[in-house]
Amino acid sequence: MNVSLAKDLSVYQMVMGVQAPPKPLSLSPATLLSLVRAQIDLLIEQQIVATLWVKLPPEKIWQSELARYQSSVGASSLIYTCQIDESGKGGDGGTGEDEGAGVAGGENTPLSSSSPSSSLSTHHVPVHLPPDSQLRRENFLIVLSPQFCSLILAHRPLKKGKNKTSGKVNTNKNQPLLIINTVEGRVIQQVLDGIEQAIAPESSPIPADFICPTAPQGALMNQLFAKQLLRQDEINRQIITVRTTKLQQQNQELQNKEQLKDEYLKNVCQELRTPLTHMKTALSLLNSPNLKPPQRQRYLQMLNTQCDQQNSLITGLLELVQLERNLEGTTLESVRLSDIVPGVVSTYQPLAQEKGIMLAYTVPTELPSIWCVSGGLRQIVINLLHNSIKFTPNGGQVWVRARIQGDYVQLEFRDTGIGIAESEISKIFDRFYRVRTAVTEDYGGAGLGLTIVQQLLLRCGGSISVKSKLCEGSTFTVQLASVGNIPRAIAIENE
Repeated sequence: MNVSLAKDLSVYQMVMGVQAPPKPLSLSPATLLSLVRAQIDLLIEQQIVATLWVKLPPEKIWQSELARYQSSVGASSLIYTCQIDESGKGGDGGTGEDEGAGVAGGENTPLSSSSPSSSLSTHHVPVHLPPDSQLRRENFLIVLSPQFCSLILAHRPLKKGKNKTSGKVNTNKNQPLLIINTVEGRVIQQVLDGIEQAIAPESSPIPADFICPTAPQGALMNQLFAKQLLRQDEINRQIITVRTTKLQQQNQELQNKEQLKDEYLKNVCQELRTPLTHMKTALSLLNSPNLKPPQRQRYLQMLNTQCDQQNSLITGLLELVQLERNLEGTTLESVRLSDIVPGVVSTYQPLAQEKGIMLAYTVPTELPSIWCVSGGLRQIVINLLHNSIKFTPNGGQVWVRARIQGDYVQLEFRDTGIGIAESEISKIFDRFYRVRTAVTEDYGGAGLGLTIVQQLLLRCGGSISVKSKLCEGSTFTVQLASVGNIPRAIAIENE
């Protein structure tokens, strides 16, 4: 059987057009689901063979109710499922903005009208609706039988007002539904008559002699009310369970963040305390009455070194805090490596010459531009080049080289320095981690440079990897997305 509507209609308008119409209530889709389930429960318990006219969301949670009814009552029942005919809409699957409402975990979700569940029997009959049907914004379940008739209707009203830029009508899909639940024969008959008039004459399936009973038996109504209460209570408990679980997860996340914050503060205090302890020791030794000039000079140098270390820690901390606070809101910009790298390398040439280090770079001018946060590329190059020179002994070599690598531009920092033990490589990006050699030489610094580099690269969709061997040197390889190949997640953030 092929049933289609010859003209458009709105069940909501037909119901509101009767004399003294039932009052719609502003309720959630979860309540709509509980009403549908309660009526299916009643039909199954009383073994009422009925004809159903439905337009419900396509999700399994809804369609399983129809399958449950048919499997219990059997072949005598008949279900007419209204579905939007999308053939004239470019096959968009019914995801237009003027749709009804669905349920997912008790929350409001948009409805798309599609084919019903394949689990329904052959006594399911599709009713084709025009693409611009007013029923796009409505869901309903109509039960028709000699002993019991009912109507459950949900309507999502259009939000008044238009978008100033596009001129489209705004639709808030999180707003409550206007739900009507009635067993009044006059109201249901009005809807049935309207459907009959809208169906093409050659495909009309409605018997001409069917008349809705004025009201169902009192015993049936008592059972229906009881089942509605049970179903609503069940869904409420499910919603509470979901929300409780979500709150527990959020609470655990907050506790984890609090633990990380405490650990971070503990590390900060420990790092700041170390130079202070050395300074206090040096001051105590300077008060010795038998202090010789060379010793005095050594202790003064210790004070100076530890003051520099303290200043480096505080500066690094402030830089990292400011970076983490502002990084998310920072937009990416197109930068050329040839505009940044040579200038930074030339700045470090005097330091390299002082240590007798050969410092060279290769950055072809034809390399494509890359994406990075404003000022971020310069900061990355400074931190990595500074580390390479600092950890390379006198007479060593440092190279900076850029090249194309697939959709990325690769920037490589290679040195003949002290190297990093394999067991330590995984730690070098941790906050406050500082390399110390076997002879316990402390190279100073805040231990935050590589942390800052990693944060900058994460923001612009890049990455960094390390290869190193003790006493042989290290190679830090940075991958930066070239313009035209910006990662999708980063592109969405910058729209």
